Amino acid sequence: MTTDAGTAADAAAGPDDDAGERAGKLIGLLAEERRMRALAAVALGAGTPERVAEAAGLSAKDTARALLRLREQGAVTDGPAGTLAVSYGLFRELARRERPAPRAGTGPDAAVLGTFVRDGRLVRLPAQWTRKKLVLRHIAEQTFEPGVDYPERAVDERLRAWCEDADGIDHVTLRRYLVDLHHLHRSEGIYRCPEPR
Repeated sequence: MTTDAGTAADAAAGPDDDAGERAGKLIGLLAEERRMRALAAVALGAGTPERVAEAAGLSAKDTARALLRLREQGAVTDGPAGTLAVSYGLFRELARRERPAPRAGTGPDAAVLGTFVRDGRLVRLPAQWTRKKLVLRHIAEQTFEPGVDYPERAVDERLRAWCEDADGIDHVTLRRYLVDLHHLHRSEGIYRCPEPR
């Protein structure tokens, strides 16, 4: 079950909350195994505490505690028809704020990236092929760890964040370019960023 219900948590946090502090709290929250298992169960479609307990292999008490903490930090919220849902909007917002800026520089590469990538988002893809390859390589380097396997769903989530404000490109097109240029290798629905040579 997917929803973008992060807005309530964002509003409750207040405008003065530091994004880095919120991200740190969220990471700390997920460092505890029972909370991570409960969140994973919700992400996989468990919409009630009973189903979360069953899917995560937790007791009712552990499930209730985990869901309470996840709700307090805004990681889990109410989805359609009152079911539990992951606050994907919150995760995207924190990831966007935490994404490192392009490497500083004054060369032509930095100028190209500065034109087509702003605040960790793709503005649009360049028409010129050499510039397009540079931007796509940058996206791959900033988005995927070499040697790590990513299911297609995870690849799409990561690339959607780049495309939110992009003019005329979506995550599917971006994924296809990354595969065609060998920035990602695909095999049986699993994607991997190759190790640097």
